[in-house]
Amino acid sequence: MPGEYTIQEIMSQPDAWTQALEYLQQQTPALTTINPQQYDDIIVTGCGSTYYLAQAAAILFQTLSGTSAKGLPASEIWLNPDTTYHPSRKTLLIAVSRSGTTTETLRAVTSFKENAHGQVITLCCYPESDLASMGDINLILTAGQEKSVAQTRAFTVLYLATVFLAHHWANKSTNELNKLPDACTRLLESYEGLAERLGRNAQFDRFYFLGSGARYGLACELSLKMKEMTLSHSEPFHFLEFRHGPQSMVSDSTLIIGLVSEANGDKERLVLHEMKERGAQVLSLAEHDADVVLNSGVHEELRNALFLPVVQRLAFERALFKNLNPDKPHNLEAVVILS
Repeated sequence: MPGEYTIQEIMSQPDAWTQALEYLQQQTPALTTINPQQYDDIIVTGCGSTYYLAQAAAILFQTLSGTSAKGLPASEIWLNPDTTYHPSRKTLLIAVSRSGTTTETLRAVTSFKENAHGQVITLCCYPESDLASMGDINLILTAGQEKSVAQTRAFTVLYLATVFLAHHWANKSTNELNKLPDACTRLLESYEGLAERLGRNAQFDRFYFLGSGARYGLACELSLKMKEMTLSHSEPFHFLEFRHGPQSMVSDSTLIIGLVSEANGDKERLVLHEMKERGAQVLSLAEHDADVVLNSGVHEELRNALFLPVVQRLAFERALFKNLNPDKPHNLEAVVILS
């Protein structure tokens, strides 16, 4: 059946998160051997989905550790190392890959180890992969393994691992993360009908995903899911940046999906309100007072993974509506291997 792997991977995320968190708790002795505050810089890297994960994670690492952090595509670290890190500055590299075999990521890690001054942490889902043995610490999140091409479960599992890392290194409790699997189950059950209704709405011909701060990388990832699974026009933006030109594209065939923060929710909701007045349909996601209410009871820095599953389901439903197979997106393979 078209999409049989994708839907199973979306709906199994609560169990996968539970397994991943249990594994991460077991790794805390090893994680304690690295102190990010002893570094001048942190670089988080990946390709495609995991590049967007890196963007979201880097903001969290910088916020909690006080160390400068950035998310970069692995190809830039490999091909343009002089623009990504300075050999004289002590740098921690965190490399993320679902498969652990993506060529750019492997070459980025190899180049970094040859030229930089710092340690490497790898995150992947497959223990037999090359990346799984390349770091000073290697985290292998087998709960994120997938059969489909477009990442859903793998992305959220790997992202949760970076959230766990950031809070562990900041000496903040990670116990609240254990509330997320149940919250995810509630969201998937409560908003199944909404995701199906919006995904199968033939009126929409363009999708915009808005998120700021740590949520911008997640908006990019959700936009990518819409592109990959449904071959639809889809773009991500920071909330307030959407007013600076992109709003000219808004019409009654537009769906704008906003990942609303707690700290700046009033300003972000104002953007959504303005776009609705211009004719767009809006889907807001937030802890409270939104179309999709997370209602997690979890601190904002910990709960961002909850923005993903309902919108993943929306993209899945749109793919089926367009007679596409979300398990096998057009022109894509699960791993990019370069000769």
